[in-house]
Amino acid sequence: MSAVPTTLRDTAADVRGRVLEERLISLSREEFALAVWGRTPLLSRRVSDFSDLFSASAVDELLSRRGLRTPFLRVAKDGSTAPESSFTSPGGVGASVADQLDDTALWRSFADGSTLVLQALHRTWGPVTDLATRLGTELGHPVQANAYVTPPQSRGFDDHYDVHDVFVLQVAGTKRWIVHEPVHPDPLRDQPWTAHRAAVADAARGEAYLDAVLEPGDVLYLPRGWLHAAEALGAVSIHLTLGVHTWTRHALAEQLAEAALASLRDDEEMRGSLSLGVDGPVDELDFVRRRLAAALTEADPTPLFHRTRRGQARPAPMGPLAQLGALHSLAPDTPVRLREALEARLAGLRLATRVGWLDLAEADLPSMLQVLDGGTRSAGELGLPFVERLLRAGVLVPAES
Repeated sequence: MSAVPTTLRDTAADVRGRVLEERLISLSREEFALAVWGRTPLLSRRVSDFSDLFSASAVDELLSRRGLRTPFLRVAKDGSTAPESSFTSPGGVGASVADQLDDTALWRSFADGSTLVLQALHRTWGPVTDLATRLGTELGHPVQANAYVTPPQSRGFDDHYDVHDVFVLQVAGTKRWIVHEPVHPDPLRDQPWTAHRAAVADAARGEAYLDAVLEPGDVLYLPRGWLHAAEALGAVSIHLTLGVHTWTRHALAEQLAEAALASLRDDEEMRGSLSLGVDGPVDELDFVRRRLAAALTEADPTPLFHRTRRGQARPAPMGPLAQLGALHSLAPDTPVRLREALEARLAGLRLATRVGWLDLAEADLPSMLQVLDGGTRSAGELGLPFVERLLRAGVLVPAES
């Protein structure tokens, strides 16, 4: 059996606007990729000012004025999560939903020491949406964002591990983080810490790998599987957690097997019935193994990989009114660009994206290749009918002049 590679090629090193180096780590991208990514925690001190991303006023805005519903919020205290009914109520006249956040109930819970967890913040707060979109494109793995708002001297969750990598961005206040080595390295998404509860509790009583206080501007990177617990100190702590849902070799193996099995549907012998009165698979197993091994050798999981990847995240936000305005005022000098985070791929004359697929004419290929190269183009440069079609499809969006 060949050895598993230990060095992974960085496939997105040429992405423009590097969020990773600019805002999240104190190393170069290359150093991070070779020595840290998926291997070990990294604490980077004062790498950025995050006040443009999130703040205490943003928390108040989201909790009291945006009409958020569950599951956009969790409330936790001392390792336990509060029932949703304890912090939600009907929206009132004109908003006939029963589970909108109740700011009075949330205030009382927070004052009593509960941590407020704003979930899927990449869907509800613009600056965080932009950051998560850019980072996901740069890393090649989908990114989610949560915010944790913890009152002084309080802990929301006990020692645990996550099944995704995280970047912890300290926004306000201070928080002590205690990190221990994994008890189940590199867990898959269906291998939560609760399946190793006793081992986690035992490891948490041992010597910490890292015991540090995060201050505003600090970032802590934790690979999946590393145990951690955190406690706010003398003031309210606000931090953002960017969760990176990494692709794994196991996931690729699943897709390879799925592609192989799909090809075996066309094999008449594989569709054949087992013998009458069969008592077990032994007599047929060698034959099936040979056919499956051959199918695995020939199978190409690439189309399934890209289709699954496209389905794991959303494209960058698009304003319907701005889009309509661009269509109505379309002229040769109208600037347009490819919508971000589309995961656009051209196979022959078919363009596949997160918003669907388009079959192109041969004459459209030069313009399509220009679009995929990035940057802003004029509608006249690309061709007005081509631009109109891609604006209507949500592939192109108006760009700044």
